[in-house]
Order: sequence, then structure tokens, then C-alpha cells
Amino acid sequence: MFPTPIEKRSAAAQASYKAMLPVALVLWLLPLIAVMLFSIRPSTDFAQGNYWGLPSSFEFFTNYGKVFFESDMPRYLVNSILITVPTVIGAVALSCMTGFALGVYRFKGNLLIFFMFIAGNFVPFQILMVPVRDLTLGLGLYDTKLGLVLFHIAFQTGFCTLFMRNFIRALPFDLIEAARVEGIAEWRIFWYVVLPLMRPAIAALAVLIFTFIWNDYFWAIVLTQGPDAQPVTAGITQFNSQFVAQYHLMSAGSIVAALPPVIMFFAMQKHFIAGLTLGAVK
Repeated sequence: MFPTPIEKRSAAAQASYKAMLPVALVLWLLPLIAVMLFSIRPSTDFAQGNYWGLPSSFEFFTNYGKVFFESDMPRYLVNSILITVPTVIGAVALSCMTGFALGVYRFKGNLLIFFMFIAGNFVPFQILMVPVRDLTLGLGLYDTKLGLVLFHIAFQTGFCTLFMRNFIRALPFDLIEAARVEGIAEWRIFWYVVLPLMRPAIAALAVLIFTFIWNDYFWAIVLTQGPDAQPVTAGITQFNSQFVAQYHLMSAGSIVAALPPVIMFFAMQKHFIAGLTLGAVK
């Protein structure tokens, strides 16, 4: 029913596995390798069809210098930070409270409310484009960082609540009961008993939501325009002129935009893995 672990396979199978693993890794990383190569090429290489060969000249400092000092890329990066960080804080904070309420308390309509949070995850977000845009226009939030933050918090809270509620349901309920016997208020139980136990889940969820929001492109171009509010994913398209696309600068900008989520993941890797695997083995 389950595949045989590679350690128990024949020597030939193990050798084939070890030989094919680097090949699969290179194929998986091929698009990223192409972007990295283009980020250090001159613009003439693309016109000449030199996609995979050696760069005709090494333009690392020129291309990345233009990205940082001759464009609005630093401003777009700041916009992304000002959009992503409040969204992560807001979505995780709300989901901790809603997850605690739905996971600990038993009341009529508990499952109905929980299903309403989940239902939003099954709605294709493309069909929300027109009503959400009209809503932001009506509220005066179109082309503002606050509009993007509020929308992302509302849209991500459903998934975050599902994550947190299931995590809290797996915690020992005896701890909460013991605190109640001692006469501790409910908000103190949440703050001093439950919340410290949720740290691995909070770290894992924060990494996931940070990556989702930072890499968002669809809502960035639907709800914003121009460097005043657009995040870096939408700002990369500024390197497209009317007749010529500057792919070497777009590639350099893409590498710069991809660094913060990578740094975030490696900085939180220990807590991220602990949060995903906690409770997997009883």
C-alpha cells in the first residue's frame, strides 16, 4: 500500500535515486537559474537570443545599481513591508482570538460560524475583483496601502482561523480547566496559558501569510496603481517600456523581491517546522 523506503531498496535502486536527485533538483530550479542569469546579462543578449550561454558581458553591478538607484524599487520594497507586516500581525492576531473562541467554547452555532470562515477559502478570488474594487472606491481606499492591508486581513483570516482553531483543539483541555478552577479570568487564560503554547503555530502561520502577501500580484494591480501604494510585485512591471521590455532589469528586480520571503523562512525555519509537525506524533 505504501512505497518501500529507499533505504530498503536494492543497491541499484539507491544508486539510481542518488543519481537522479541532482538532475530533478536542477530541473526544478531551472526557471530561477534563468532569472538569475538574466539579471547579470546586458539587454542585447535577449535580442540576440543568448538565453543560456555565457553572458556577453558581466552587468551585475550595472543592472542591480539601476534597480536600486535609478528606479522606484526601494519605494516599492518599503510599500511591500508596510502592507505585509500589518497584514501578518492583523490576520494572526484575529485568528488567535477567533481560533480560541471556536476551539475552546461550546455554543450553539459554533460549527456554522467556523464553516463560514472556511467557506471564504473556496470562493475563487478572481470573481471578487469587481465588487472589491468598487468597495474600495466607495470607501475611498482605492490606491492606498490601507485598502490592501484591510482586504488581505479580511481574506486571510479565514484560512488563519482554520489553522489556529484546529491547533487549539489539539491542546490539552485540562490546562484550561485547571486555570478555570483557580478562578482565572478567561482573557487571562487566553493570554497566559493558551497563547504561549501557540507560539510554534503562530511562527508557522506568520511565515505562510508573509509569503502569500509579499508575493501577491493580482490584488496589487487591481487595487493600486503607481508607486505611492503598489508593492514590489507590481512595481517590477515598471521596467516595461512602451515598445521594449527590459527583461534584464525585471530579472534583477525579481531576485531582489524574492529575497525577503527567503530570509523570513530561514530565520523562522526552526519554528516553522515545529509548528507544522507539532501534534503529528502522539
